[in-house]
Amino acid sequence: MHGLQTIGLGVLGFVLILIFLYNSLVYKRNQAAQAFASIDTYLKKRYDLIPNLVSAVKAYATHERQTLEEVTALRERYVAADRSGNSADTKVDIENQIAEVLPELMARVEAYPEIKAGDHFLRLQHTLSDIEAHIAAARRFYNSAVTEYNNALEMFPTNVIASSCGFKPRVLFKIPSRERAAVRI
Repeated sequence: MHGLQTIGLGVLGFVLILIFLYNSLVYKRNQAAQAFASIDTYLKKRYDLIPNLVSAVKAYATHERQTLEEVTALRERYVAADRSGNSADTKVDIENQIAEVLPELMARVEAYPEIKAGDHFLRLQHTLSDIEAHIAAARRFYNSAVTEYNNALEMFPTNVIASSCGFKPRVLFKIPSRERAAVRI
């Protein structure tokens, strides 16, 4: 009888550990999803601003047509991905692309003083700058949550539970190259 109790307690302890590990994975996955939801709000604000920005630039900068078309196409892909309920990973991939192209457009606008002098463009630029600051902060929080989740998927013993229960790693936001570049003094 005493041996059966020991085995029973051992099995119960093992099951409780499995439940705890599974729940910790669910918690980390949900934290990553919540972090994406907060960044998604700021991304939608930026994507709502892009058509106004493109029209303000298009009127003056006819030589920037390719960049304008690229920004517009990426915005449309993101909106379509959002409407069709695509995964956060798909949206992160699109965002990683636009995070490279949009600053390039803003840098090219510097060559057109007539655009920069316009009150409408200056308001758009200020609004975009504010949104970008929020996106950068939310991106750091998201990447932290996703890194913690992805690490849990790779570490023993949670990796065993993760693989058997279908947990998949998530994609990180990339740091745009303009932020990776060394600061010049």
